[in-house]
Amino acid sequence: MGKTLVIASGKGGTGKTMFAANLGATMAKRGHKVVLVDMDTGLRNLDLYLGLENNVVYDVSDVLNGVCRIKQALIKDKSFPGLFFMAASPRPDDGEITPLHVKVLCDKLKKIFDYVIIDAPAGLDDGLAIALGGADKVILMITPEFASIRDSETVSMTLRDQNITDVRYILNKVNTRLMKAGLAPSLRDFPREITEKIIGLIQEDENIHISTNMGVPIVFMEGTYISKNFDNIAKRIEAL
Repeated sequence: MGKTLVIASGKGGTGKTMFAANLGATMAKRGHKVVLVDMDTGLRNLDLYLGLENNVVYDVSDVLNGVCRIKQALIKDKSFPGLFFMAASPRPDDGEITPLHVKVLCDKLKKIFDYVIIDAPAGLDDGLAIALGGADKVILMITPEFASIRDSETVSMTLRDQNITDVRYILNKVNTRLMKAGLAPSLRDFPREITEKIIGLIQEDENIHISTNMGVPIVFMEGTYISKNFDNIAKRIEAL
């Protein structure tokens, strides 16, 4: 039986979708069978980050509403053997999909895949609650901004209220120059309950922006420090 990882964030712009795409690709490179599920209904971007936007016929809402079978909505990523993708609907959710629907879907996917990675909507609206329906673990994306720290604390409290305690953090867009100059929060400015559960730091790098615009996960480039960093993060997730 596989595991469901929900990638979430307290605010937009933390690099949540970028991380989901590259984590999925890294896990596939490590020999796992992985499916990336975009649950950011209406504001989907994961297909663009993977370069699969022209391959989408059916989406996750079609599966949950019984329009198609799971197999029909799965798109194989030819760049990463073992990586599959299920797109989000381009239309906002009309309220018919519930967390229970997502749990049933994840339970079925976990019989096929080692990892089900869900790209959840940012923030605390109903979309996050729905995406969390099948969660085994949650990875919260944060950035070195006081607003991001505050929002992540709020999301963490919400997760605890839903009895989700297996939460880890990724600190993205790290700029050591700004941190050393006191122009951005350093790790000592983060609450202890967050720093103790950080499983990876990702430096701010223009190559990441280039890769997302090109629709190719940055980890496609073998031997780079970013690829090695994602590989180390993947190892830590495997050990959870």
